[in-house]
Amino acid sequence: MTTLTLLTGSSRGMGEAMARQCLQAGHQVLGMARHANAGLAALAAPQQLTQWEVDLSEAQGVAERLAAWLDEQSAQRFDSVQLINNAGVIATLAPLSQVPLAETVGALRVGLEATLLLTSSFLAATAHWPGQRKVLNISSGLGRRAMAGSASYCAAKAGMDHFSRAVALEEAAKPNGARIVSLAPGVIATDMQVQLRSADPVQFPDRSAFEQLLAQGQLASPDEAARKVLAYLARADFGSQPVGDVRDA
Repeated sequence: MTTLTLLTGSSRGMGEAMARQCLQAGHQVLGMARHANAGLAALAAPQQLTQWEVDLSEAQGVAERLAAWLDEQSAQRFDSVQLINNAGVIATLAPLSQVPLAETVGALRVGLEATLLLTSSFLAATAHWPGQRKVLNISSGLGRRAMAGSASYCAAKAGMDHFSRAVALEEAAKPNGARIVSLAPGVIATDMQVQLRSADPVQFPDRSAFEQLLAQGQLASPDEAARKVLAYLARADFGSQPVGDVRDA
């Protein structure tokens, strides 16, 4: 018996670190990202890792593929199955009126629409699986605190938090309902932080705050953040509150 972990944004940053740590713990892993990660493939045991190169801005097809793939799996093999919606995109850091419409669409599709659709497919396809089922949505403090110049990212994460609350209520009414949490993992040394520090300070007035986080050594490494997030996911009381913070771990 083992754990099946499904993970978006698995090719780099905290997503890559979570995938690697799950493989090291013996999980069966399905990673979904724009590109496969050769390092993960080298680490995995035979048949332990599946990597899909997908575009989550076109999430309906990915969600349909996930449902079909899960239907092909033997549910009895797994004592637990978990979906981690980790992928996210930041559009140009500027007032909403100055952000190209296509970038706003992409940020919302990857950050919110894909999370909703993959969660829907996951819950439907595993509804009769006997093992424990969990959904962890990687949110952000910016879903709970607005910041000028990042409207689409704030909106996607706020939507993620609130849809997690709604789905948690739905699943709680079922005999073997899944446990759902939207978790803010803290500030992490990833490419997204580089993007925030590189923004035009006129368009993105909070740039200096992110520069200070780096200067003061307050950024967690992807490995450190992944360990905390996965420890939170493994807690016996996971799902008792549908919106959480990694500091609770």
